[in-house]
Amino acid sequence: MWQNFKNVYHLGQAGIANILHGFPAKQLSVIGVTGTDGKTTTAHLIYHLLKTANFNVSLISTITAKIGDTEINTGFHVTTPSPFSLQKYIKQAKNSGSRFLILEITSHAIDQNRVFGVPISVGVLTNVTHEHLDYHKTYENYLKTKARLLTAAFVSVINRDDESYMSLMQKLSSMQKHVLTYGMTPDADINPHVFNYKTLIPGEFNLYNSLAAAGVCRLLGISDELIKKGLETFMLPPGRLELMHDNEYKVYIDFAHTPNAFAKLLPFLRKELGEGCRLIHVFGGAGDRDRSKRPLMGKIASEFADSIILTAEDPRNEDPRNIAEEIVLGITKRGGKEVFIEPDRKKAIAFAIAKAQKGDIVIITGKGHERSMNFGNGEVPWSDQEVVREVMKK
Repeated sequence: MWQNFKNVYHLGQAGIANILHGFPAKQLSVIGVTGTDGKTTTAHLIYHLLKTANFNVSLISTITAKIGDTEINTGFHVTTPSPFSLQKYIKQAKNSGSRFLILEITSHAIDQNRVFGVPISVGVLTNVTHEHLDYHKTYENYLKTKARLLTAAFVSVINRDDESYMSLMQKLSSMQKHVLTYGMTPDADINPHVFNYKTLIPGEFNLYNSLAAAGVCRLLGISDELIKKGLETFMLPPGRLELMHDNEYKVYIDFAHTPNAFAKLLPFLRKELGEGCRLIHVFGGAGDRDRSKRPLMGKIASEFADSIILTAEDPRNEDPRNIAEEIVLGITKRGGKEVFIEPDRKKAIAFAIAKAQKGDIVIITGKGHERSMNFGNGEVPWSDQEVVREVMKK
């Protein structure tokens, strides 16, 4: 009930922000990207493909705001900014002459009406998996919130292979909404059987992101030739399977922080290992957030990692050691698997790298591109990348 009152407050803020900036989104074709995992990469893919096709386009994502030819370091620790910041950036995009705006949108932003006044031309859904149940309470509520973006959009692009597909299609079909599907199955409108392309980015999960972006661009009338050209040159954004070291052993940083992301990322890295080499995984769980996913993350990590090092990851008002113990509840120990708890994230990263031997892979997940960490007293500067560089120098 209290959240409903807060959402009315956010709606009022969004209305005022739109009025102050003159409802700028109405003069743009807005592509809204939502989903549990893959939002950022998919949004950046669409942006890159449109730029490759020589369109004037802007982007507002978790990582950055690219307005025309200007890149703004937003420093967001949430994906979708407040209505006042959002409308300011949208107005700048309009003034830059952009025809398209790609907007990464969270379920929180949808539920809290932060994107009120932003008409969505194309709504994109990557997937809907276990996440944010501390806020939405049930998967069904979470899915309904995501669906609001798609039902408001003129046309939707959705994942044919995701568990959310049937429920979404029933709703969208009843509203006679136009839908384009993508996926690995031949039943999907855009699939590798009918759309062959080359890409530099690894992982099956990124094949889905690429197909989603291709589907959007097809709807916008861009030729397959230009789409494929863009896919061949796209590089992953910061904090997404970012290779920090590749000499004797590899060190990666990734934003993965959900059970689904673990289930996609870790098997891929496992296949990259040579015989007798180890996967060393450093991660934690966000404090004051969905606790039910913690043992699930532990279970999946234990299925693929040889050594698990649990540490702080925005613990907020919780003790990171207690969070780690909840993750441990899901860990299945077998075959000499190692599990360590080191609440100090810098020490945990240093420990993981010190353990690495020839052919091993160290994967550090949860923070990705972020430049701050929350220990319960606001944000403090933090960068996994800077820590890795510092450790490697020593």
